[in-house]
Amino acid sequence: MLRFAANLSMMYVEHDFLDRFAAAAKDGFSGVEFLFPYDYQPQEIKSRLEANGLTQALFNAPPGDWAVGERGIASLPGRQDEFKRSIDTALEYAAVIGNQTLHVMAGLIKPDQDRAQHRAVYLDNLSYAAHQAESAGLTVVIEPINTRNIPGFFLNRQDDAQAICAEVGAPNLKVQFDCYHCQIVEGDVAVKLKRDMPGIGHIQIAGVPERHEPDVGELNYPYLLKLIDSLGYQGWIGCEYNPAGATSAGLGWLKALAEQGLTTLKK
Repeated sequence: MLRFAANLSMMYVEHDFLDRFAAAAKDGFSGVEFLFPYDYQPQEIKSRLEANGLTQALFNAPPGDWAVGERGIASLPGRQDEFKRSIDTALEYAAVIGNQTLHVMAGLIKPDQDRAQHRAVYLDNLSYAAHQAESAGLTVVIEPINTRNIPGFFLNRQDDAQAICAEVGAPNLKVQFDCYHCQIVEGDVAVKLKRDMPGIGHIQIAGVPERHEPDVGELNYPYLLKLIDSLGYQGWIGCEYNPAGATSAGLGWLKALAEQGLTTLKK
């Protein structure tokens, strides 16, 4: 049985952020995810989750200065102390909010920068993050992201992400498999899901190429979701897409899955 989490950073944007929890629960979601909680007190978010019977699936560690274009600091040389503080902050929030998975973004690299140096910093930082998270019972995930959406992002391929996790060697470090990014960079999504499932800690979906609802575009999600279920995946599937219109009006794909018995909707 698949579990879907509404991404409140991209869905229900017709509502103020704190009102999106109730909107997602009303549409039958039992879980939510979002990019960052740090503009709010953790207890404020926890109260919204509890009031609406929702589980927090995942959020991201602080990514550096998002407003000026930073997209993570885990691979950035010279930012190691800041990275450690960011993990401390994220774990403080997770202890209240209750999520068991934390996404750590790699960051950007310029063409003239030393990739080997970035990778070495990345490995050291991920080892620290995984160690700190393990004592709190959390899994850390890293995500390959396509360079059409985020030019210069350090981590782009599934095999590279899996290799990095293997090299760090922490049992609670896994890959966040976003079908949208994988299709744009590599394709062959089903084969990669079969190959990498033991190392996948979180899955996300969106239509390709527009990043709208998953029932529109070039990916065959009915097939992929049945495959994910057959592979025994037990984690959440984050709906990280930009609705083409009003969020609730575009959820026919989710209701169809419920009718097929692949998921259940809250009542």
